[in-house]
Amino acid sequence: MAHWLAALRLHILSSEPALLAMFDLYAAEARFGRHFIEEDLRALRVGSAILEVGAGALLLSTQLVREGYAVTALEPTGHGFGHFARLRGRVLEYSKAQACCPVLLEIEAEQLDSRLGFDLCFSINVMEHVSAVERVIERVTGSLKPGASYHFTCPNYLFPYEPHFNIPTLFCKAWTERLFSRRISTHPALDDPAGLWRSLNWITVTQVRRTVRRDPALRVRFQRSLLVRMLARAASDAQFSARRSTWLVALLRGLHFLQLHRLAAFIPATLQPVMDCRITRITPPN
Repeated sequence: MAHWLAALRLHILSSEPALLAMFDLYAAEARFGRHFIEEDLRALRVGSAILEVGAGALLLSTQLVREGYAVTALEPTGHGFGHFARLRGRVLEYSKAQACCPVLLEIEAEQLDSRLGFDLCFSINVMEHVSAVERVIERVTGSLKPGASYHFTCPNYLFPYEPHFNIPTLFCKAWTERLFSRRISTHPALDDPAGLWRSLNWITVTQVRRTVRRDPALRVRFQRSLLVRMLARAASDAQFSARRSTWLVALLRGLHFLQLHRLAAFIPATLQPVMDCRITRITPPN
């Protein structure tokens, strides 16, 4: 992964250096994503069919192609993410030259063909942006082979914090918008803050659990250790910390220094600020 990201960075530097800061941001997310699905990949054979839902700039999808997997990258580039276009274009340009380009699906996840038959589907901080959570779960899990999983992480809005804008939440999206309308509309670190805000769906652990329970062919499990890793990341990853408020970073670093962040693994999934969800298909879809 490090070798591929370094090669891509050199390509960006020589072709469009203005994109370097953006590349470095998404490169850090790609490294996190590769680590997030490490356990899933160990269970797969080379050549297995993988779907990345919301592949962004394609940094991780192209790396997985290099590792020998048959990768499909779904990326429609919706509201709040128009800045992906130029960077993704450069990544596609270079990956085609290196023969490691995934199959690109420029559609919404709600439109996914459920008959595709993937050995693994995954997404990193995407499910909070889809327009219909239940429909996406239905379509993505419908595309899984028996025994395969959809593994994703995203915020859990039962926890009163919105990570994109670094603001506390007040019961619901509408009330939060009223209270923080100025900060939301003028957020200096976001390319399209209004569009990004519109894309947020306030997904929760209970919503996902309720949706999965409607289909007896599916099983859902929420891991509780991801929060521990993310708290440790906040203490050591400068780019990750730069996107969080100063007070929050100071608090997280203090917890990490005292090793108290490890206690986060005992917090119920329903109350954690981030969800690590694995939905597994037990039997073939109808």
